[in-house]
Amino acid sequence: MSVDYPLAAIILAAGKGTRMKSDLHKVLHPLAGHPMVAHLLGNLDSLDVARKIIVTGSGREQVEAALAGTGADFATQEPQLGTAHAVQQAQAALKDFVGDVLIMFGDVPLVSADTMARMIERLHADDSPAVVVLGFRPEDALAYGRIVADEDGRIVKMVEYKDANSAERAVNLCNSGLMALRADDLWPLLDRVGNDNAAKEYYLPDVVMIALADGRSSAVIEAAAYEVAGINSRAELAIVERAWQDRRRQQAMADGATLIAPETVWFSHDTVIGRDVVIEPQVFFGPGVTIADNVTIHGFSHIEGATIAAGAEVGPYARLRPGAKIGEKAKIGNFVEVKNATFGAGAKANHLSYIGDADVGEKANIGAGTITCNYDGFFKYKTVIGKHAFIGSNSALVAPVNIGEGAIIGAGSVLTRNVEAGSLAVARGEQSEHSGWATRFRKAMQAKKDAAKAK
Repeated sequence: MSVDYPLAAIILAAGKGTRMKSDLHKVLHPLAGHPMVAHLLGNLDSLDVARKIIVTGSGREQVEAALAGTGADFATQEPQLGTAHAVQQAQAALKDFVGDVLIMFGDVPLVSADTMARMIERLHADDSPAVVVLGFRPEDALAYGRIVADEDGRIVKMVEYKDANSAERAVNLCNSGLMALRADDLWPLLDRVGNDNAAKEYYLPDVVMIALADGRSSAVIEAAAYEVAGINSRAELAIVERAWQDRRRQQAMADGATLIAPETVWFSHDTVIGRDVVIEPQVFFGPGVTIADNVTIHGFSHIEGATIAAGAEVGPYARLRPGAKIGEKAKIGNFVEVKNATFGAGAKANHLSYIGDADVGEKANIGAGTITCNYDGFFKYKTVIGKHAFIGSNSALVAPVNIGEGAIIGAGSVLTRNVEAGSLAVARGEQSEHSGWATRFRKAMQAKKDAAKAK
């Protein structure tokens, strides 16, 4: 998606976020595994925005460090004197910019690229509004500012709830605070915003009424309420997260996946799921997961940073950590953890194993209780298991070690050396038996216990 005019975005993120009760800056709190402001930046990137200016204030060091490399520039609002004052802090960074400007809030993360594009389209309509305001109609308008508009969406009046009369309060079209303006209109309008109010702050919505006083109309377009939901507390973050998850679950099912209990499945912002995937209850996807067609994810599995090929089966109670690559029709069973390891097509680890920093060949079988001992306290080492190899239960493979194709490892082995292809390797102590020892032991210990009770 793109727009036909040069476009810049100013993202306001200077607030202290005191209601979050957190050492982490408000706009960095994760939503679907991604900082909330990063959702907004991603949608802006899909519009080919030429310039992104993030206005920071309190905690700016955190924000600037977290968003380094995103292509955004930064401006500082200090002290914080209202939203119009915040936008003005981006003027120096955009002094040579000619084009349109979107004004967004870092704590309103889910405004879609389509909605932003509609704002710009409306800005360039035949009636050429001075300002385009994004409005919404919540289920309960509460104390939101109201927008009174005509049938063509031209704004007649914008009024704060506390200043509205009964007729204006009956209007359910509310002001999100998000706007689009041409750069050559934005800065002159901001220069005329005053602070003659109880808080002595400069409010961005005043630009609409200033333009109207000049005989220039502004317009409103509407977005769904969830798109403009602001996040100021952990409770509001949870509400937005729940709504995001609900929409993502519906999308997954619409795209051809089966969710047995949708409300118990949690997706990340970048989860990719193929068709005819079955996801059982209580499955959590962290960032970086891609699942091909015809995969089954059994219940209570936790998957992050993993790729799962077609026809594979995972879980129940499996954990796939970053770098896990599960091949076609491979099986990762109950209480198996895989980290930075590749399983070839048809390979299996069905029970109670840890496979880390390893390559497991096609149709290899990993017995229950097998561990790749990949860490010596200082460095990580790799285990390679060849095609069709069979690893007996309760084996410990001390990396670096290479198990050849078709090799068999006896149960209970601790391997520290490579094993040739087609070989049998057994590394365990010799079994010994002492006839009658257990009977004599039990008899002696019972006698001691009885004597202790008699005292």
